[in-house]
Amino acid sequence: MGYFYNPNIHPYREFRNRIKALERVAEVKNFEVLWEKEYGLRMFLKEVRFQENKPVRCERCYYIRLKKTVEKAVEIRADAFTTTLLYSIYQDHELIKEMCEDFSHRYRIEFFYEDFRKGYREGQEEAKQLDIYRQGYCGCIFSEEERYYKKRRKELLKAGVRV
Repeated sequence: MGYFYNPNIHPYREFRNRIKALERVAEVKNFEVLWEKEYGLRMFLKEVRFQENKPVRCERCYYIRLKKTVEKAVEIRADAFTTTLLYSIYQDHELIKEMCEDFSHRYRIEFFYEDFRKGYREGQEEAKQLDIYRQGYCGCIFSEEERYYKKRRKELLKAGVRV
């Protein structure tokens, strides 16, 4: 069973794309998904205000999302929980694992740990073959800004402009 809770996603179009992608994956892989389809950007921004710098912002984002996931797992009386955050080669894997272990202890629910990064490239190829949308950034407005800033910086450097 999957659980979709991503209040950090920006813009709304990206949020909808990710919902559609998971709907497709759930259909292809035949599993149920519990949905939180309310667009949570305002709540997310309120929670991370004054924490826009990457490590602190990301830690806060992980906390918000993992806490809600664990609460949902407890609510539905799941045997255990895990997170797709452990799949990404771009996220702070050790911090996510540590937070999940802490939540597991506090909420008295098993945390299923696996280093899903080992299947990252294979999963990306499968998504391409199945024509499933793959995002180009974590989803938050700050990550989107950083992605475009890096791209623009490369363009300027390539054009010989000092930045």
